[in-house]
Amino acid sequence: MRRLSDAQFAWLLMLPGLALFGAIIAYPLVSALVTGFFEQSLVRPGRLFVGLANFADVLGGDFWPVFRNTMIFTVGATVAPFVLGYALALALNAGIRGSGVLRGLFLFPWVIPGVVVSFLWLWIFNANYGVLNGILGTHFSWLGNPDTAMLAVIVTKTWASFPWMMVMLLAGLQTMPKELHEAASVDGAGTIRRFWSVTVPHMKGIAGIVFLLEFIWNFQHFDTIYVLTGGGPAGATKTFAVAVYDTAFKGFDLGHATALGGLWMLLLLILVAVYLRHEKEDVR
Repeated sequence: MRRLSDAQFAWLLMLPGLALFGAIIAYPLVSALVTGFFEQSLVRPGRLFVGLANFADVLGGDFWPVFRNTMIFTVGATVAPFVLGYALALALNAGIRGSGVLRGLFLFPWVIPGVVVSFLWLWIFNANYGVLNGILGTHFSWLGNPDTAMLAVIVTKTWASFPWMMVMLLAGLQTMPKELHEAASVDGAGTIRRFWSVTVPHMKGIAGIVFLLEFIWNFQHFDTIYVLTGGGPAGATKTFAVAVYDTAFKGFDLGHATALGGLWMLLLLILVAVYLRHEKEDVR
């Protein structure tokens, strides 16, 4: 038998993975994108080619309100857990008493499935028998009010995701040489000055990656929003993930759902490109 070259052998090894990628990811993705150029329904057979009409309808409809809601949720659900996780990581890295036990306790919200977390906070925010209203002595509808629904969703997502950010940032802090802080102390730098002059530059790479990853994940988040509000009230918490689901499986309009999903994917690709560029610069 003819001996295979290294390149041919490498392609042979990759064929099963490429075939699986094509069957599970590439083909469904291309098929879905093509559907965006057709008028197609889940309840009616057949489809009609309409070109860019679906994309024009989506852009002329509620695309921008949904985009605004998505950005509000994404920014809020990324910045809040990042700040909280960073603060806790700094406290744990300082060697406070019981840090080992606290580290395990703080991981508890992260290991709970997202749907379970959502139902837990659904009970906390309940207007009639919720814990929050019980503490405040009110009957305020946190999830039923358009002014507070998004805040409630962001709080829930923050509680679920800050442990992951805390662990990643703590790992970065523990790689910092203690000599850097000792040298800064000898030079007369206080705690705040050491944080900005020593800790922040050292943590720039890992903090940036953690922040960008969480931002990308939140940009496509679904379960917390859908369980708590379903995109309501009055569309106040409807993000791209919820809008695509509602259009496809409640409105039975695959064409418009796919067009909206295609535009959503383009925005995600921009975020992924930023992440890859950031990662490449860190490697250098």
